[in-house]
Amino acid sequence: MNSNIKSEVDRWLEQAEYDIESARIVTEHGLYSWACFMCQQSSEKAVNAFLYSKNVEEVWGHSLADLCEDAKDFDPSFEMIKSVAILLDKYYFSTRYPSYLPGGTSINAYSEDESLKAIEISQEVLSFVRGRIYGD
Repeated sequence: MNSNIKSEVDRWLEQAEYDIESARIVTEHGLYSWACFMCQQSSEKAVNAFLYSKNVEEVWGHSLADLCEDAKDFDPSFEMIKSVAILLDKYYFSTRYPSYLPGGTSINAYSEDESLKAIEISQEVLSFVRGRIYGD
């Protein structure tokens, strides 16, 4: 991987790590919907990093299902992580906008258990992606 691409990949992975750490911190403070959203963001950025590592010039979209499909073009093993990663897709809108939860708000819709599970999934995605990029 050339140094420009490595730099871009590292930037996206660094942000993914930051997002997952943010999810851990806000979970400790009871901000469960925000933690779930940050996990979705962390995983999205991790898969983006993989795509950038494969010289994809423009990565588009937020859906982990779609991003993993794009990644499968380079590494078919992304089918395995896709089945887990897509569980985080539901957090992209519903954690932020009341209109996605009829009769309620996201701040009341998510639990500590759900945010801890989201952190676990996001960490799994991040580890998987790191392994595919760096062979860890």
